[in-house]
Amino acid sequence: MAASDSRAHSFGQTEINWDKLDKTKFYVVGAGLFTGVTLALYPVSVVKTRLQVATKDTAERNAFSVVKGLLRTDGVPGLYRGFGTVITGAIPARIIFLTTLETTKVATFRMLEPFRLSETTQAAMANGVAGLTSSLFAQAVFVPIDVVSQKMMVQGYSGHAQYNGGLDVARKVLRSDGIRGLYRGFGLSVMTYAPSSAVWWACYGSSQRLIWRFLERSAENKEGKPSVSKIVLVQATGGIIAGAAASCITTPLDTIKTRLQVMGHENKSSVKQVVKELINEDGWKGFYRGLGPRFFSMSAWGTSMILAYEYLKRLCAKDD
Repeated sequence: MAASDSRAHSFGQTEINWDKLDKTKFYVVGAGLFTGVTLALYPVSVVKTRLQVATKDTAERNAFSVVKGLLRTDGVPGLYRGFGTVITGAIPARIIFLTTLETTKVATFRMLEPFRLSETTQAAMANGVAGLTSSLFAQAVFVPIDVVSQKMMVQGYSGHAQYNGGLDVARKVLRSDGIRGLYRGFGLSVMTYAPSSAVWWACYGSSQRLIWRFLERSAENKEGKPSVSKIVLVQATGGIIAGAAASCITTPLDTIKTRLQVMGHENKSSVKQVVKELINEDGWKGFYRGLGPRFFSMSAWGTSMILAYEYLKRLCAKDD
């Protein structure tokens, strides 16, 4: 019991709860911080999206050839197609996500206290519920941005239309399909991102505690606050584990969703038709198109975002 209390105390020293944050500073600094991370990792999303919509006749069938093709035709800006649209929508979506995440996590922890679950189980459940709930709220803002940005990512590729910026995409989608066009694939987005978010945060929350437990057992001195470098290493490892689990579980749904969202008005398909096409083209492995970039994307995005997020919380913590 004492060892368990010691582990909980050590982890508690690394955790900064929602009520201890300066909210104004959190949102302002966070917007800049996450924009920087998005800028660094955005090309991975472009490559992943292009691989997912490629047909069997497309020459560019792997990540390297996609990058080479984009650089040849558009240079470095080709790797950032749709970036402006994503940043415009990502800031409000992320504010909604993080606020819902933190408040739901605190509320769920309190609800689970009477059940006397183990710390790892409690963390997995609370983080999973928080990740699921926050993703559901954020999708209302994110899906239209996702539709527009993905159409820009694949324009001119494998027979897809050309556009003059994000507003042109939005106008043409609204003209052909109305507001429903901007929410194309909303159900699949929820089915993809909500479970993915739940799995990611559940794995992140529980893996951190397991890692701290292992470190506590192997450490000679169990007292004292962990160093910042040790905290960052544990958080990064948790992010990699969470990204690996989430990408493997949700890639098939993400592939179907992406294909539905980038199709033109004249080429509408149902989920069933997309599934048949993928199977006809590549068999069941077609559902895992872009798994490599998606695995890297979720691990890199997840680890970078969580490190930025945990750094942001330390930066915005109120003085005791």
